[in-house]
Amino acid sequence: MKFGLTIFPTDYAINPIILAQEAEARGFESIFLPEHTHIPVNRETPFPGGGDLPKEYSHTFDPFITLGAIAASTKNIKLATGIALIVERDPIILAKEISTLDIISNGRVLLGVGGGWNREEMRNHGTSPERRWKLMRERIEAMKNIWTQNVAEYHGEFVNFDPLWQWPKPLQKPHPPIIVGGNGANTLKRVIRYGDEWMPIGNRGEYLNRIPELQELALESGRNTIPISVFGASSDEKSIIELASAGVDRAILRLKSAEKEQILPVLDQYASIIETFSN
Repeated sequence: MKFGLTIFPTDYAINPIILAQEAEARGFESIFLPEHTHIPVNRETPFPGGGDLPKEYSHTFDPFITLGAIAASTKNIKLATGIALIVERDPIILAKEISTLDIISNGRVLLGVGGGWNREEMRNHGTSPERRWKLMRERIEAMKNIWTQNVAEYHGEFVNFDPLWQWPKPLQKPHPPIIVGGNGANTLKRVIRYGDEWMPIGNRGEYLNRIPELQELALESGRNTIPISVFGASSDEKSIIELASAGVDRAILRLKSAEKEQILPVLDQYASIIETFSN
């Protein structure tokens, strides 16, 4: 079992560079950063976690700039998005950003992707919430073309460009792992179609009983066993054992967006789990 961390890096919390360094020193395999470009003041979309939207959603840093800074300050910890809002980003620019990050980090990028939940936010980016899943697929397919072809082109309903050149190519081949986030009804089909891994959210709905279904779909499509990460996994020993028994490869433990003095004791507590499951 691999152990990662996730946090909303904010202007009032621990410096994410310091956090990543402390996490790497304690043996964490990865750090996952979320993305929200903004939060509309007038929002009707309910928060999936229930209740009021936490403050950190409107204060979070840009994940790719933050991961670039972490890359320059660490050696081994993997640099992940959890998740990048592909439906709010230009695929040609994002392809170059990810390739660049993969090279400067010596091949440590994990690209967690999702379609988002905040309808008002995505509308401000010109994205129709009803059509976002096809948009996301086309943007991911287009980026794959750019990463793997010297002369790349893509012609879809939402993404359309004639042959182009773009370097650098990612260090990881054919590209950094694409980890499809979510627990929705069609998520497993998306994993099979354009993902390399699956990342369900640990506290939202049933997901462990869907793992056999995913692996059966993988077998039917001629693919190997698909790695699974659980985002926001419970940190108690019983839960970790349950995840491992179900075939989960990575548990991503959640940290509150708080100051260093509050974070480090929790990090030490989480690190004891790594020690327990590495023996």
